[in-house]
Amino acid sequence: MADNARAKRLADLIREVVAQKLQRGIKDPRLGSHVTITDTRVTGDLREATVFYTVYGDDEERAAAAAGLESAKGVLRSEVGRAAGVKFTPTLAFVMDALPDNARTIENLLDKARQSDEKVREASAGAKYAGDADPYRKPDEDDETDDTAE
Repeated sequence: MADNARAKRLADLIREVVAQKLQRGIKDPRLGSHVTITDTRVTGDLREATVFYTVYGDDEERAAAAAGLESAKGVLRSEVGRAAGVKFTPTLAFVMDALPDNARTIENLLDKARQSDEKVREASAGAKYAGDADPYRKPDEDDETDDTAE
């Protein structure tokens, strides 16, 4: 069992090697400059690596990029093995990163909250208090004299 620091170093190396190879070494038109490697995770035994990626474009380009990465998996794994120098080169699994979609969803929810806050702010602009402006009871002058008489 490898330590976490070694797995982290290997994951960083895999991310760099795969990104460089996609940028310079693979001539597949499906893997143009619109594929970005966002993260890499390696299991504790250093046998499997998951490579997260994003694709700039529509669903058709995402599907084409996924097929291109699947076909280039062997070339990328051999390049990782050459660069890493480990006894066993980890198998690569490519997973579409959901982070951009999650960020877009959060931004949409924040916009709705801002619009709702603005509506409340507009509605409360000319509003008045339901009761008196000062809701606290103040002792009457008669009450003060009664307390001192006792």
